[in-house]
Amino acid sequence: MKPLANFIMRGYSPATLVTTVAGLLSWLMPLIGIISSAAVGLVTLRQGMRAGAVLLGTATLASGLIAWLGLGSAWIGLGMLLALWLPIWGLSAILRTTRSLNLTAQLAALGGVVIVLSVHLLVGDPALYWRELIEPLRQALLADGLVDAETSQALFTRLAQWMTGAVAAALVLQYLVSLLLARAWQAQLYNPGGFGAEFKALSVGTPVGVLFVLCLAWGLSAPGLGLDLVPVLGLLLLLHGLAVVHRLHELRRAHLGWLIALYVLLVLFMPQMGLLLISLGLIDLWANIRARVAQQVSGTGKS
Repeated sequence: MKPLANFIMRGYSPATLVTTVAGLLSWLMPLIGIISSAAVGLVTLRQGMRAGAVLLGTATLASGLIAWLGLGSAWIGLGMLLALWLPIWGLSAILRTTRSLNLTAQLAALGGVVIVLSVHLLVGDPALYWRELIEPLRQALLADGLVDAETSQALFTRLAQWMTGAVAAALVLQYLVSLLLARAWQAQLYNPGGFGAEFKALSVGTPVGVLFVLCLAWGLSAPGLGLDLVPVLGLLLLLHGLAVVHRLHELRRAHLGWLIALYVLLVLFMPQMGLLLISLGLIDLWANIRARVAQQVSGTGKS
């Protein structure tokens, strides 16, 4: 990925090319959107808000023009500006100014909380809204004989209860992954090793842990707003847990295979591994596992 980062930093033309092409391709392959956002983040982190804003303008114009020529509508460019580029530009500007990955991650999650609150204010009962929206899918599955009526009713009702929080958490995850990728590119080009140390020290803060526990208890007792906030706050704790694992891996000088296995398991068994990492993040907020292990390692003369 370093050659791509080098190409982006050659000037506005290559940066606009990568941002625009990756952004348009994200309509077919959503994960490509991370590269598009990361390009905006890299320019903003390295050159500042003004340079990032110029890139936003050129990429929006270019994508709008391409969309107009190909599809007859330039609104796609504006949509990508609002959905892909503007949030990461803001987060990158905050990270550049504060130099605090912890604060930036918290503010990203705050954006997810605002999304959840906005949906509740605008829709009233998000679960009912999602239930009506996904009902055609349930009917199609019933018609094909893939599920029975009773099981599908319970499954889709439960799914509808989690949809608002899951969508908000997915957006926050996309922005944070794009930001972390941009930060990693910046470190590769200008400060080798800097990103690793920064990520391994990530701590989302005790208040996040407290809010997560309170919202979880609230959501389990009465599904609604509390339950919708759980995925957003849980995402921060999951990242915290990953940071703990990476730091412990470094302190214990474990084989790289352990980290690879962790990410493979995270993809294959997301709910279970996600809960495990969230629990690890919660424990570290109060027990400070990384500091304790660092003291033990230092005491034995291994660092």
